[in-house]
Amino acid sequence: MKAEPLLLAGLAAVGAATTYSLVLRTRCLNWGAEPSEVYGPMPGDALLPGIKLVTTRAVTVDAPPEAIWPWLVQMGPGRGGAYTYDWIENLFGLDMHSADRVLLEFQDLQVGDAMRLGTKGPCMRVEILEPSRAMVLRSDDGRWVWAFGLAPSPFDPPRPGDRRTRLVSRNRIAPAEPGVLERAFYRYVMEPGSLVMERKMLLGIKKRAEALYADETSSIRPVATASSR
Repeated sequence: MKAEPLLLAGLAAVGAATTYSLVLRTRCLNWGAEPSEVYGPMPGDALLPGIKLVTTRAVTVDAPPEAIWPWLVQMGPGRGGAYTYDWIENLFGLDMHSADRVLLEFQDLQVGDAMRLGTKGPCMRVEILEPSRAMVLRSDDGRWVWAFGLAPSPFDPPRPGDRRTRLVSRNRIAPAEPGVLERAFYRYVMEPGSLVMERKMLLGIKKRAEALYADETSSIRPVATASSR
């Protein structure tokens, strides 16, 4: 009788793993992205070609690329943070503190600049920087390329004065050759975990960029006077 709970737990685990692999994994790896974004090229693809583990996640931002770009270039530990769950990031000693304003001291990002993710984490270096279009980081060990792309949104019905932008994040990862347990942990724990963190990040950038754009547009609108009302 004692073996029954273990058997049931094992069957449940196998069922959950099978459901994730066959039904949920594609959605997890490509949250928010359209097929043309998932299968289309992005800057940085050539830096780590021919790998199987690629995530492409995206969100529509109701703002032009110029309102999104400042939040991207100031990202990083000890800088503008990652706009996700800081408390989780800092459990790993990443020193992430998500900023709610544009930090002018971190806007002069250059190709070759580097940032280390914690004391034991990878060092990410800027490889491609195309203002208001693309930012690509690569780890010094060459196993991780993280690209951000900005492009006008072609997927939503246009509105008068529409400046909507697609913010696309792509990770290309070539992990060291792991054992069976390591592969299972990465697939069934790290992949869903990365979705939780990256979804929060993309929505955090969206919220900040839309607020910045609203502030900028309101500041240039003519103020109504008593005679014009």
